[in-house]
Amino acid sequence: MSQFFKHSHALVESESIGKGTKIWAFAHVLPGAQIGEDCNICDNVFIENDVIIGDRVTIKCGVQLWDGVRVDDDVFIGPNATFTNDIFPRSKVYPEKFLITRLKNGCSIGANATILCGIEIGEQAMVGAGAVVTKDVPPKTLVYGNPARIQRYLDDKDDEFDQPK
Repeated sequence: MSQFFKHSHALVESESIGKGTKIWAFAHVLPGAQIGEDCNICDNVFIENDVIIGDRVTIKCGVQLWDGVRVDDDVFIGPNATFTNDIFPRSKVYPEKFLITRLKNGCSIGANATILCGIEIGEQAMVGAGAVVTKDVPPKTLVYGNPARIQRYLDDKDDEFDQPK
């Protein structure tokens, strides 16, 4: 019996999927991909061969992770976030190796954000919806806009939300 859940309409070619991970309909995970424990890979996600995903990662619908993407633990990737892996893309012309794009522990990527290749998103950083990230994002910062710019620095209180009574 498998240690992870695979929807009947998901295509999972990798044998490196962690315990408790859920992979939903129409997701496609190529053979070389590595996915950690307790992850949630939502509908219509594509994960290429040279991708490494840590534990407790959430990848929402419509995301493609291309060769060279590294995702640390506890990362959230919002719906339709876009990643690149070739700085000068041309049809039928491939780089010798792809730049590494790294999402550090606990960072969050908003819906429809675009992350250029070779970028590092720092620990606990937040990228706003629709942002176009063209350079590294320091830890514990909020960035948004096109191009994404630091809007403010985050602190522990940013994790506390007032709940309706």
